[in-house]
Amino acid sequence: MPTRKETFGWATVWVSLAIGFNIFLYWQVGNHYQDWSLAADQAKLFLTGYLIELSLSVDNLFVFLLIFGYFKVPKKFQHRVLFWGIMGALIMRMIMIFAGAELVERFHWIIYVFGAFLLYTGLKMFKDEDENFDPTESGIVRLATRYIRISKEYHEDKFFVMKDGVRTGTLLLLVLIVVEFTDLIFAVDSIPAIFGITTDRFIIYTSNIFAILGLRTFFFLLADVADRFHFLKIGLAFILSFIGVKMLLPLLAEGMIMITGTEHSVGNLAKRFLDLEFKQEVINISLGVVVLAIVISIIASLIFPPTHSNEAEADAPGTDSDET
Repeated sequence: MPTRKETFGWATVWVSLAIGFNIFLYWQVGNHYQDWSLAADQAKLFLTGYLIELSLSVDNLFVFLLIFGYFKVPKKFQHRVLFWGIMGALIMRMIMIFAGAELVERFHWIIYVFGAFLLYTGLKMFKDEDENFDPTESGIVRLATRYIRISKEYHEDKFFVMKDGVRTGTLLLLVLIVVEFTDLIFAVDSIPAIFGITTDRFIIYTSNIFAILGLRTFFFLLADVADRFHFLKIGLAFILSFIGVKMLLPLLAEGMIMITGTEHSVGNLAKRFLDLEFKQEVINISLGVVVLAIVISIIASLIFPPTHSNEAEADAPGTDSDET
């Protein structure tokens, strides 16, 4: 288990790497195309995508905390589950990103399906509560135990052991399966979200990679303070809803042109939007909304701490959370 000092150090390293890559991307694009305006646009798109994916990944971590708590995973084994979970996430997201990009390229209308899905997901997040999370409700536990022989106990940090002469999965393997399945579900939200910012496969995948690589470190960083950022989910819900609306705007613009024609001021504005005259403004607004939503969520969480946490601490002053 890393110490708090080591965790802060590695968190700084991962964020610095992402910022460094963003600077490198800006320099490389500007130097190659001799177009520093394009370079700035690409850098902003990467930063926006990175912040969105990082924020959604942090939301994943809150669910991972609930999974570890549900299965009573000893803290000394959690880092192993996270390591392999992150490796699996990189592979799954790469497949989903390139499949999604191919779909958008072949069937442009699917971007509107993504937008509607994100808007629905964002609105749904406003009222959903993770505290009611039960890993068994999804059926993944029953499905896994039906086809894989799983023991009901931990065997150090092993995923498989020999039991009665048969190769048997440990409870830690079941936790890993649930974590991977949960990340897959979250990827269904986060992948369309990044397509709402850009369809550039390179930016989409690199922003995902940099967001995911530091997940294990951020997990241990947030493990002790997860309850303090209770407004983050509202901020993420707003971001998803905003991106969903943004993805649906071209469809709305086409509808306005059909209704009013291009001679009308509204129709003319819609045509200019479809002709990408406001591309720079849209990029700036997207980045600003994402940053503001995250910052306001964090500040609001610190200013208005959750009352249930204080009540729980008052009710159990002698408990020791480190006991397993």
